[in-house]
Amino acid sequence: MSRTPQMKAFARPALALTMTLALSACATTQDVATRSDGINDPYEKQNRKIHGFNKGLDKNLVRPVSQAYGVVPVEIRNTVNNFSENLSMPRVAVNSLLQGDARGTGLATLRFALNTTIGIGGLFDAASELNIPEHQTDFGETLAVWGAGEGAYVELPVFGPSTQRDTVGLVVDFFTNPLTNNSNNKFDDDLRSVPPATATASVLNDREKFSDTIDSVLYESADSYAQSRSIYLQNRRFELGQEQARDTDPFETDPYEDPYAQ
Repeated sequence: MSRTPQMKAFARPALALTMTLALSACATTQDVATRSDGINDPYEKQNRKIHGFNKGLDKNLVRPVSQAYGVVPVEIRNTVNNFSENLSMPRVAVNSLLQGDARGTGLATLRFALNTTIGIGGLFDAASELNIPEHQTDFGETLAVWGAGEGAYVELPVFGPSTQRDTVGLVVDFFTNPLTNNSNNKFDDDLRSVPPATATASVLNDREKFSDTIDSVLYESADSYAQSRSIYLQNRRFELGQEQARDTDPFETDPYEDPYAQ
């Protein structure tokens, strides 16, 4: 029996919820394997292989394309970034609500309303011009607020460093994006391509903007995998205010400094 568009629209969130329950439970149990250095990486062998793939992808595709994208006038790149960020605001508002964060929900909703109207669909950051604070969150943080454990460290193909909990969050955020859940017609197909296209442009812009720092981690450190893993976990834990990161602010010193340098 063929699925109707309504059935497909229901199946996506249901699949996301199923993965959330399964993987977040897995994440909770995996925390017991955390080493004395605070890193839980039971899949290091597989992760290093994926890191090698990601590193090759960066060297042969992402890095050169980002350099070419850097030739585009900064005003145009900023406009694309503004548009991409504005598309993320409904997700931010929903996750803030799920976290019981009324202020965050209000900020995300207000920024989306202002930038969509005054900012002409998000092309301009009118909210910042009006001194409305920026606010970001995701379903990985929602799971943390709900008490789900971080789980094991994993490196994802293309997406890079993550944890089991944040991987679940990535999947759920994708399936709950309103632009990815539409009926099957030509206009909706075009609409669904907008978020990944703008997100890709934003990633390329960041890759070009922080090129020297990223290059130092990937191509100049003694162990780029260990360096990337340490930076991701340290910064993510600090973002979430987890106990492991409260004693040290990773931004007080250069988080990309090579710990193996002599």
